[in-house]
Amino acid sequence: MTDYQNLALVGAGGKMGMRIGANLANSDYRVHYCENNPDARERLAAEDREASDVHDVIADCDLVILAVPDVALSSVTAELVPKMRSGATLLTLDPAAAYANVLHVRDDIRYAVAHPCHPSVFLDRRTDAEAADAFGGVAATQSVAAAFDAASETEKAALEPVLRVMYGPVDNVHWVTVTQLAYLEPTLVETVTCMLGTFMKEALDETVERTGIQREAAEAMLYGHIQIALAVAFKSTNPFSDACMIAIDYGREAIIKPDWKQIFDRNELDKVIARMLKIDHVQRPERSA
Repeated sequence: MTDYQNLALVGAGGKMGMRIGANLANSDYRVHYCENNPDARERLAAEDREASDVHDVIADCDLVILAVPDVALSSVTAELVPKMRSGATLLTLDPAAAYANVLHVRDDIRYAVAHPCHPSVFLDRRTDAEAADAFGGVAATQSVAAAFDAASETEKAALEPVLRVMYGPVDNVHWVTVTQLAYLEPTLVETVTCMLGTFMKEALDETVERTGIQREAAEAMLYGHIQIALAVAFKSTNPFSDACMIAIDYGREAIIKPDWKQIFDRNELDKVIARMLKIDHVQRPERSA
């Protein structure tokens, strides 16, 4: 396989399917927008995308993209993979199901995962459209992290243009393993980063409630300091003051568990992914990290 031309987007009327579909619709790929939910089909129709029955088209597709919830991937792949043509590629958008080995497997089907990194907080946004695109895939440039275990460089190169269209505009596609991608999401960006985002929101609410300060004042102080804290910590734009370092150390002592880095243990990764997929435990063979 050196090229992909005939694509099936399963779950095309869902949140992620609509995002990806909008970009694919402006490409030269032949795309079948597969959706069986009546409301979702209406959303497709509103965007002039004709809905297809996946069972009518899947046998002819080079690439099947599953824009469906992680918890549904086991049953969806059990239904669809047996109907795929030999040599085709199945692409999921999150690594959890691939890592946990809950996808239906055929030896003559290839499996890939690709997840958007979302536009960087340090991105230089020059237009209103870029500034408004927090998620990515519309105007603001983002990177993509992708895994295509056991694939050759030629096979990765063939898939990469599709990923660049799906998530475009894209600057870089970073090829990693499925396990590495699972450490990126959930561990790094959901277990840590998204948790810290919600934690900061709770701290903002608590500040307003405890002190009676106007929310606008607290927001101004917090939002500005989020920006400068990230710039100092990641870009070394200026050093933190001595007094700030003392407060940082106090915060670590008061808030962060001393053994917090255990979340990077493989067993902990298995545990959180099992929770996400709502399964008892991850079934995994030993694979290189």
